[in-house]
Amino acid sequence: MSLNPLLTNWRGKTVWLVGASSGIGRATAAALHAGGAKVIVSARNAQALEQFTQQHPGAIAIALDVTDDAAVHAASRQVSALGPLDGMVYCAGHYTAMDADAIDLPDMLRHVDINYNGALRLLHAVLPHLLARGRDGGGFVSLVGSVAGYCGLPRSLAYGPTKAAMNNLAQTLYLDLRDKGVAVSIINPGFVETPLTAQNSFHMPALLTPEQAAHEILRGWARGAFEIHFPKRFTLWLKLLAFLPWRLYFKLVGKVTQS
Repeated sequence: MSLNPLLTNWRGKTVWLVGASSGIGRATAAALHAGGAKVIVSARNAQALEQFTQQHPGAIAIALDVTDDAAVHAASRQVSALGPLDGMVYCAGHYTAMDADAIDLPDMLRHVDINYNGALRLLHAVLPHLLARGRDGGGFVSLVGSVAGYCGLPRSLAYGPTKAAMNNLAQTLYLDLRDKGVAVSIINPGFVETPLTAQNSFHMPALLTPEQAAHEILRGWARGAFEIHFPKRFTLWLKLLAFLPWRLYFKLVGKVTQS
């Protein structure tokens, strides 16, 4: 039995994707557009958004810095003026590979502000609209986490904890909203070929393209899944690893991710 309504027909749906200038966010916006959805794309990179709207007629771009409270609420008002919102996908992310012997505190805090606090700002702005929409047939929220949120991974000192927080946030949101007509899902990708992961110096197992990731996300929504994780040949192993004794876990993760 699915935990969420099955999202299979996107025609006429309005979806706001935040963090859609590149990578998973952009590819998912393109896939939704191809399925007939009215997509609203936001990110800091206004030029990339403009390029997206030129390539996807009918798409709407709203430049947005998710670390700016006032800007988030102004963007939310713009979205509301366009008509009822069916869903919000939070894809915005910041990643710098970081080790404990070279901590950059300002950059660590930037991870928190974009990856987690940004999601809180969007939820604060959008949830009242989705709750009102829920009484008329439902809306949805999807947060993009990462398998780095399952357990510790190399070079993920700043990034991983923010994605662990996103997983916990999604679980709590689901419990709070499941009887109020708002579906909630968490998207935990493995390694995806994006500008963020390009800086990794270690081997990235089961690396996917953004288009492959978007395909998996839409499949997950169509199944009504709460957690959408992929590729399973990698993510299922990580889930199993979390049950191992720590000594064995650290040994195996180090071996798999070594350069």
